[in-house]
Amino acid sequence: MGCVNTTTRKKNCSQQLPVHTGMMMNRCGLLTLQREPVPLKSIEVELEVRDHVATVVSTLNYENKEDKPLEAVFVFPLPGDAAVCHFSAQIGQTQIVAEVKEKQKAREEYDDALSSGQQAFLLEESDQSPDIFSLRVGSLPPGESASIRLEYVTELAVQADDGLRFCLPAVLNPRYQPQGSKGAGVQVTSVPASLVPYSLSFSARVSSPRPVSKVESNCSLDPLQYLNTDQTQATVKLAAGHKFDRDVELLIYYKDAHQPTAVVEAGQASAEPGSLMGDPVVMVSLYPEFPQSVMSSTASCGEFVFLMDRSGSMSNTRIRSARDTLLLLLKSLPVGCYFNIYSFGSRYEHIFLKSVEYSQQTMEEALKKVEQMEADLGGTEILQPLKHIYSQPCIQNQPRQLFVFTDGEVGNTKEVIDLVKKNSGSHRCFSFGIGEGASSALINGMAKEGGGDAQFITGTDRMQPKVMQSLRFALQPAVVDISVTWDLPQEVSVTVLSPPITTLFQGQRSLIYAQLTGQSSEAAEGCVTLKYSLAGHPSENQLHFSLRPAEDTGLTLHRLGARNLIRSLEMEERDRRGQQDGGVKEKVVQLSVQSGVSSSFTAFIAVNKDNSEVIQGPLVRRNIPTPCTFPILKSSGRHMSAFRILGSSGRYKRERRELGCLSVHMDAPRRKAIMYASMVMYEDTETDGFPMMEEENQSRKSAVPEQPPRDPLLQLVSLQEASGCWLLDPALAAALGKTNEEVEKSKPEKASSEVWATILALIWLHGFKMDAKDEWELLAMKAASWLCAQNAPCVSECVDAGNVLLGCSVKKEALGL
Repeated sequence: MGCVNTTTRKKNCSQQLPVHTGMMMNRCGLLTLQREPVPLKSIEVELEVRDHVATVVSTLNYENKEDKPLEAVFVFPLPGDAAVCHFSAQIGQTQIVAEVKEKQKAREEYDDALSSGQQAFLLEESDQSPDIFSLRVGSLPPGESASIRLEYVTELAVQADDGLRFCLPAVLNPRYQPQGSKGAGVQVTSVPASLVPYSLSFSARVSSPRPVSKVESNCSLDPLQYLNTDQTQATVKLAAGHKFDRDVELLIYYKDAHQPTAVVEAGQASAEPGSLMGDPVVMVSLYPEFPQSVMSSTASCGEFVFLMDRSGSMSNTRIRSARDTLLLLLKSLPVGCYFNIYSFGSRYEHIFLKSVEYSQQTMEEALKKVEQMEADLGGTEILQPLKHIYSQPCIQNQPRQLFVFTDGEVGNTKEVIDLVKKNSGSHRCFSFGIGEGASSALINGMAKEGGGDAQFITGTDRMQPKVMQSLRFALQPAVVDISVTWDLPQEVSVTVLSPPITTLFQGQRSLIYAQLTGQSSEAAEGCVTLKYSLAGHPSENQLHFSLRPAEDTGLTLHRLGARNLIRSLEMEERDRRGQQDGGVKEKVVQLSVQSGVSSSFTAFIAVNKDNSEVIQGPLVRRNIPTPCTFPILKSSGRHMSAFRILGSSGRYKRERRELGCLSVHMDAPRRKAIMYASMVMYEDTETDGFPMMEEENQSRKSAVPEQPPRDPLLQLVSLQEASGCWLLDPALAAALGKTNEEVEKSKPEKASSEVWATILALIWLHGFKMDAKDEWELLAMKAASWLCAQNAPCVSECVDAGNVLLGCSVKKEALGL
């Protein structure tokens, strides 16, 4: 970050921070906010996407500019379903490839190496959350550089618009550790993204049997470069000047993406035949297509429970978007269902004591409470409201559908996922990760174990389309009696590595990994059959595939298959806690070591045994700051999370005074960033924001912009009745952009006011908001059903008159009439 000196500034430093005269320092290089040197210089990321599987290689470059040996500690996020499969270090001309070992043994070997003056490197997964890793670079001598290479493979999730989503989590938000929960949480130093003292370069290569139609991102990209004429291969790079203020998200679009496929990968030649790594592995991608007759009718029952995050980090645009989303959800619910809305932070609230029947009265009561929702409930304590929801008895013939909205900043991820799994027989869980740094392990894990669907809303994404797609899934009849059968040559047997498929949705991908044991001819074929029952109708989908291994796939599918099996075994081990040991942990360790894929019970360890020179002197530990989005800290009552930056509240006032002296020389944005990054809250606060001086607080209040005018679509939607119809009144006329007199005058004589108003609303939606059809389609279907039930005699006349009034040309059939 720069050079710090109380009296002089060195010319070779790009930035200087004048400091309080009592803080005597004179250091150059990469500095934390506490003015300690940081040895991480840069991160280079290379992404290779093959169809819908990604291989990611990250190179972390370290340099010790101090005059004493260092231990650098870097805590960072990875996708929750990633399989970390390679870890190596380059020091000078020496390369050391890490081995996977049982975690405690790896830690002991690392400590022994450091105590004997050897260089060592340790990479391990957090005990609380599988999407957080810590890297320890030990005994880095003065002036020495080291390059760490980390490789992982992951599947790409299919989004609502059929894009495949890859996310490089550059942002690690502090994870809220609730009081009384197990584990101490992950210690991490967090600073504002703009002050992270290392750079990121990112490039991607995409290849697929189908043409790559486009690649989009929340970050600036250089133009997409095609590598061949049929456009099945392309490269793209992150534009120069990227800031660490967001995750790097890529959306990759293929032509005809929803095609069932099967890819066979050859085993590792050096591995023992019959072992997972020695045998071929097949990955099957299935996209079930349900009968149109079933899909055209949505369920008219169900208990819909919405659980909304109202922690401090959900403030401003996030909570506004959440309110708008709840409005759309409530208007789209079917008549005859039940619902309730919970919200949570450090505590939780619910609108009704128990789920109530959906009616005009209950809908209006809920919407009044929704309009008052603010991000004012403190930390992110999701476990207790979930326990309360699951303690409520299910309503007969009303299948429970749980929608969870959160920024995912929790530290007890595995505990939450286990609770969802325990109750998966009584409900489906749909989860939504909001904002940068949302835990993919939490969001994906809840949906997977709850038999639902996961969506991520980042950057400028609109929450509403993704949520409404999940509501469509929730309204689909539950698919039951799911089975997968294999038809293979007699000499080939199959061992499925994936957990059983428990949920199917229209057009949504299901992946199956399987180990193929035995010999077969290159011309041999296999067949996988997916059978299920939907609304009483038995169905099946078949996929025939060649058993000939694909060329040049590496061991990607083997590692993803191993990762699937490891995660299943880990969950089985957690389920067995307190019971007799079934050797599950030993199976995980054995599989992790054999496949070279990380697990919660193993770690990567590398020791430089070639270095004959013993590193002298005590090690200095440096925690490398991780970028995070504000707020940095979370608190609940008198409990603080594990993510402190400056220690106890007793130091708060002293640090505040020093920062006050330090900040008088700085421009306002930089001063504010450093103050925010360095603050620690009082122990008795109940917010997950920052403490502010009174004048700052008043300034912020006076600077709050006025609420933006309501979106015309949401204005019209807000006027719809629970039954599906609209009322003819001045508010509707205003939403349509007309006067009340114009609307009344144009009404056909025989039409009732409600029929006329409802047809006008439908024409307006089809005429002016087709780009947002996925947001209003369900409530429009409800309106059309209401109109059909009225058996009104003059629908055609109303449609014609409505088109004239609104200047549209929408056909009656398009309205679903």
